[in-house]
Amino acid sequence: MTGPIHEASAAPIALPGTPLADAVMNVIRPVVTPSVFNHSIRSYLFARLAAGRLGLTAGHDYHDDLLFAACAMHDLGLASDGPHSQRFEVEGADRAAAFLIDHGVPAADADQVWQAIALHTSPGIAERRGTLCILLREGVALDFGGPLGDDHADAVTDEQADAVHAVYPRLDMLCSLTDAIVAQAAKNPKNAPRYTIPGEFLRERLTFGRTRMEHASRSSRWGD
Repeated sequence: MTGPIHEASAAPIALPGTPLADAVMNVIRPVVTPSVFNHSIRSYLFARLAAGRLGLTAGHDYHDDLLFAACAMHDLGLASDGPHSQRFEVEGADRAAAFLIDHGVPAADADQVWQAIALHTSPGIAERRGTLCILLREGVALDFGGPLGDDHADAVTDEQADAVHAVYPRLDMLCSLTDAIVAQAAKNPKNAPRYTIPGEFLRERLTFGRTRMEHASRSSRWGD
């Protein structure tokens, strides 16, 4: 997966602009908070920069529409209109895959997106399940600015980050995202198994009032 460093060919804030990408935007925007929406789009923009850092090119090493779908819908399990009957990663993966199949995406490609979303909180596993899983993990990690790891922090320059944040501001992302994960987890014990992200976030919020991730974020690159 490693290779020579390539400059990103697209502008830092450019989105795919395809019919599928537009449909994805339309499905997520009404059902997640503005903070989670912006996080999801930033994760794609940062994942694309990470791809360039890893020497990967769209159309050759990965399908840009699938990367956008995986990143944009990776928190769809937190949607306000969801059934909230299983852990948010799996619920989001199920909804994303069903959406893609309904829009004519081949089942094998939809399954790649399913795996990327379902495994995006599973370090050490996601990285072994293909390029899409790797890039989604990298994009999310870069948007967290350090607490999830910063192996490829240099994939995003300060100038690129400023351009992205100007259009998709953070809006107290980590607190907002944690609120959504904890609220979804609290609805049903099946949503929050122990030693999963939702299970641990719920336990830490109930026990300490703040998750370890929220505490660590104070020293993150983005300061939230």
